[in-house]
Amino acid sequence: LRFGSDGKFTVLQITDPQEDAYIAHGLVEFIEKAIEQTKPDFIVVTGDIVEDSRAGDISDDKVFQEGVTVDGDYAATLENAKKAVADVFAPIEASGIPYAISQGNNDYNSDVTNEDWLKIYASYPNNMTVDMSDDAEGKIDCYIPILSSDSDEPAFGLWMLDNGKSFTSEQLAWFSAYDNGNVPSVVFEHSPVDDIGNLYEECNVWDEGALIDGTKAYRLNGEIAHGHAEGIVKPGATTSEFETWKSKNVVGAFFGHWHTSGYTGEWQGVTLGMTYGCQFSKAGPYGVRTIVLDENTGTIETELYVYENGEFSVQVDEPYAVYDNAFDEAVAKVINFFKNLFNALTYLLKF
Repeated sequence: LRFGSDGKFTVLQITDPQEDAYIAHGLVEFIEKAIEQTKPDFIVVTGDIVEDSRAGDISDDKVFQEGVTVDGDYAATLENAKKAVADVFAPIEASGIPYAISQGNNDYNSDVTNEDWLKIYASYPNNMTVDMSDDAEGKIDCYIPILSSDSDEPAFGLWMLDNGKSFTSEQLAWFSAYDNGNVPSVVFEHSPVDDIGNLYEECNVWDEGALIDGTKAYRLNGEIAHGHAEGIVKPGATTSEFETWKSKNVVGAFFGHWHTSGYTGEWQGVTLGMTYGCQFSKAGPYGVRTIVLDENTGTIETELYVYENGEFSVQVDEPYAVYDNAFDEAVAKVINFFKNLFNALTYLLKF
């Protein structure tokens, strides 16, 4: 992988297709259009390639049948997983663009072993996923360097870290010890780290964008984050993984798993982002993310794309409203209270 002559390199993040052996109507078109519109140099799929086992799929020809797992029959499960993967990977392979995977919880819950996952990945010519961490649990972690536009020296790096079934101290030790020359890098994982909660602030239930959690409410902190959040991570966490990122010159980290949240913010110099999923048997929003790396500045720029009515558009984020007078503010608080309550109930019903 190499930067272009303009010093830029574009990564497309796709997450959570959660496919079974019967392709969801519209998924191939979704991936094709995402590639066509964003024109990436590299693609990352941040996990949950397959759905393990769950009822209620109405997105394909096998209504209410969902999941690849066949209890007690590993061979049948593996074949289902291979079929699901083939459907997801087909439009990516057809594009000729290299790509890599970070494992998701449903990929683990399918009961397909990581040994077989690696064999599946290796069977696709453009899939660069390998296991470099060599930990006892066989987690699939790798580092992919991107060479400078005018030399064979790495100018940036991409980390595929496997937290589909937790992120262990052994993985963290490998990550910390791996010598990538301290070039700027970006992390991709399936589930968000707790530190992403620091993009939230505690607020009142009548504030715009408030999310209700028991007796308290939280929302994205508009001074450091923007986008669409439907789930809450409480602020305050500082994990050893995040501290290691800072010491390793990680400038951004991006996640999936939540499906209906798409937002971006910066915390202690690291850009953090949640990206929309694309499992069409669950409620939207659906979308993808681009991350543009700049070899000259060592920085990144990122945008979310929302998929509606068969088309992608860049997500436009509006700041929280500012009111001219006390009456308008009071009316807005009443409206926000009921809107936030409705959104909380809707979010619970989506899953």
